[in-house]
Amino acid sequence: FFFKQKTAYEIVDCDWSSDVCSSDLYHTVVIAPATSNTVAKCALGLSDTLPTNLFAQAGKLGIPGLVFACDTEPVVVTQAPHGWVTLHPRRTELDHVERLRGVDFARVVASPAELEAALALRLTELQLAWNTSSS
Repeated sequence: FFFKQKTAYEIVDCDWSSDVCSSDLYHTVVIAPATSNTVAKCALGLSDTLPTNLFAQAGKLGIPGLVFACDTEPVVVTQAPHGWVTLHPRRTELDHVERLRGVDFARVVASPAELEAALALRLTELQLAWNTSSS
């Protein structure tokens, strides 16, 4: 998702690279949820997918990125299609999360509540408010 002015919309059929890079219409990039693969790519500066390229280009423009990383703790309990699963992220995944925390204009969040709080803070910084209308 990109947040444009006061509304959020999903990028579907558009020339996203020129749209993002040629204007100041966008104030925040959100990648949520971000898999370990996406987190690693963002942390290492690899930009070969739509989310990682948007993150990289936005960062080069000074546009903050919020990344809701999936594997942020040594033990992660998550719901799978057939029940709850306990995962033990590897050291490399946890290292990539830490490295991403050090990337300019990036903020890593570890829960939906943290993401909501980070978005609320960002909107406050911009003197904007949530737009809950569907139009």
